[in-house]
Amino acid sequence: MKKYGLIGYPLGHSFSKNFFNEKFHSENIDAEYVNFEIPSIDELPKVIAENPNLEGLNVTIPYKEKVISYLDRLDDTAAAIGAVNVIKIDRTKGKVKLAGYNSDIIGFTRSIEPLLEPYHKGALILGTGGSSKAIRQGLEQLGLKTLFVSRSKHNGNTVTYEEITPQIMSDYKVIVNCTPVGMYPQADKCPQIPYTLLTPQHLLYDLLYNPDTTLFMKKGSDQGAIVKNGLEMLLLQAFASWDIWNE
Repeated sequence: MKKYGLIGYPLGHSFSKNFFNEKFHSENIDAEYVNFEIPSIDELPKVIAENPNLEGLNVTIPYKEKVISYLDRLDDTAAAIGAVNVIKIDRTKGKVKLAGYNSDIIGFTRSIEPLLEPYHKGALILGTGGSSKAIRQGLEQLGLKTLFVSRSKHNGNTVTYEEITPQIMSDYKVIVNCTPVGMYPQADKCPQIPYTLLTPQHLLYDLLYNPDTTLFMKKGSDQGAIVKNGLEMLLLQAFASWDIWNE
């Protein structure tokens, strides 16, 4: 039986395990998908060694960047983004080779593109972790300028939450939450942006999907903004993962 899985920490929120195992069952695929909740990325070689039938992995928080040093090669998109969420494992000729890909960008761009309007010229990206890099790449492919928002001061194309001005809110009408703030069980929290400056022309996209409607999204809806969660993106990137493993 082929095996696939997910590495990250923690994994209580994971959607992938149920999704893939239901897919395998419904399509009579002789495979299983398991969670590898590892407290350190240093345990990845052990996971590979102890599971000789493991053919592919998804990668989630906090290892999308840290995993790169363990890989034998990256595809061009993952290299440009600097983050990996799919690993293909090749065991031919007795040697194990790990290749890294990024399907987040595929899922995100296909999910958000139908919602974009001509006045969506700029996007705020909340957070600076591994997912945010794929989101930036995707938004720029779609023709939007981007600006990162972080809790602390960074160099370059980043502002802090306190530095978000009315002008920034007017220029950047797409706002994408790439942080875990608002995820169950802390659903009473949200990123600290000036929600009173939102308008019906704003689009709030939350990569989170549990709960279905985060406080970030609710506050956007209250101001008339268009809102969307990350479930469709997750489905699309899962489809892309499967294609990568089986190409």
